[in-house]
Amino acid sequence: MPQTLDAAAVRAWCSLSLEALGREREEIDAINVYPVADGDTGTNLYLTVESAVQAVEAVFAAHETGSSAPALAEVMRSMAHGALIGARGNSGTILAQLLRGMAERLGEGDHLAGALRRAAGLAREAVAHPVEGTILSVAGAAAEAAETSSSSSADEAGTARAAYEGARSALDATPGQLAVLERAGVVDAGGRGLLMVLGALVEAVSGEAPLVPAMAHVRPEPLGPGVEPCADGGPAFEVIYLLEADDAAVTRLRTRLDGLGDSLVVVGGDGLWNVHVHVDDAGAAVEAGVEAGRPYRIRITHFDTATAVPREQVQRAVVVVVPGEGLAGLCTQAGATTVLARPGEPPASGELVDAIRCAHAREVVLLPNSAELRHTAAAAAEQARTEGVRVALIPTRSAVQGIAALAVHEPDRRFDEDVVAMTAAAGATRYAELAVAERQSWTMAGVCQAGDVLGLIDGDVVVIGTDLAATAETVLDRMLAAGGEMVTLVLGDDVTDADAVADRLERHVRDGHLAVDTVVYRGGRQSAPLLIGVE
Repeated sequence: MPQTLDAAAVRAWCSLSLEALGREREEIDAINVYPVADGDTGTNLYLTVESAVQAVEAVFAAHETGSSAPALAEVMRSMAHGALIGARGNSGTILAQLLRGMAERLGEGDHLAGALRRAAGLAREAVAHPVEGTILSVAGAAAEAAETSSSSSADEAGTARAAYEGARSALDATPGQLAVLERAGVVDAGGRGLLMVLGALVEAVSGEAPLVPAMAHVRPEPLGPGVEPCADGGPAFEVIYLLEADDAAVTRLRTRLDGLGDSLVVVGGDGLWNVHVHVDDAGAAVEAGVEAGRPYRIRITHFDTATAVPREQVQRAVVVVVPGEGLAGLCTQAGATTVLARPGEPPASGELVDAIRCAHAREVVLLPNSAELRHTAAAAAEQARTEGVRVALIPTRSAVQGIAALAVHEPDRRFDEDVVAMTAAAGATRYAELAVAERQSWTMAGVCQAGDVLGLIDGDVVVIGTDLAATAETVLDRMLAAGGEMVTLVLGDDVTDADAVADRLERHVRDGHLAVDTVVYRGGRQSAPLLIGVE
């Protein structure tokens, strides 16, 4: 194992952090009492780090075909960016800012202690009203211990160990700093999660995992199965969104949100931010983001302040991954639980597991609608099965296959029969998409240039053109040459004059292929400008 924090060590740190948080997730969730006792801190930290891992692995995958390995600065920036776009909850948002601070300093060639100091400072600045006895206290103590150690040794493994021990001592002290922790008999959940991340750092740079302390403080009386912990007073909603905005707009946004609620954390920079706040008026918090810039990936969670009542399970549900807001609305109307996959931001397995849990069903049919998500979906299905949910994963490779499967879904028939019918409908749907080439490249249809329109059938490029509608007509003719009764078109927001394109393609199918019906949907912001299905 490396003794310095290089790119390979950061990669190992990411994966080890995810493993550690996976092991401790339930225990960290169980001690979550501040700022809201909603029992999800461990899960939120896990999902945040999972997003960071995906970003780091993408960097290494991009370098596999080249002769050079990624640099430390590039990998750290990716780790921080992945955490930023995937940050969940108060602690996850703060962790993303800690990683951003480390990325800044390590990218400049600073040592580990300096990076931890910058991380702790940047995270504290991101919180509107910092409170001691939280993850901020643990991060600050880790940075102080690291600086003390580095002054007498240049060994980064030693610095990491010192940071871990400093964090461990600070975590043990959190009940004495925050009354709500002392009353519950627990340490801070976010601080406990950060300790796991720092322990993974020690193992990544030294090859030796530190001794993880047993959970010394546990909730005296755990809540019953199916019952969520509830907040005693305080705002009713947690609002989180990504925001594209400039610094001046974000400064104004901080002031406005601070007046609307509490637990305000705004992290990020360089035009992309992650906003987290607890409010009573969720709409006002979102509107403030709209005034500041472009908010997206908006999540609004209601804190149930009434007596918690176990929610009755339904028998069956469908969870479907969709590439745009338009299809999300369509699938929701059909009764499905949706997970949005934005361009360049595929959902993590934790998000799929969350969606399965939110469906609250004994039986779930999972439609990933992407070949790239097959392993992610399989992992989510396996996790849900360990929690007692019967999950059937139908390996849909495109949203149009998912639409076909959902169209024949009948929750009143036997589960196996329903899955067989949905699988058959998806399998009978050939799929295609039109994409725009980003660079010159070799394809099965020849050499394409940047800006060319590519027609892909079943994932392979078969047509190269210059006009979207004309290329789509060629793709349709090839697909319908083998027969078909129904054509599905899903147009994205990026299509210029989408109504005219849809009319042209409908007319082309009607004129050239008798007895073939066409249905058109608006997909919203999706990675491909046009999706095509033929049944």
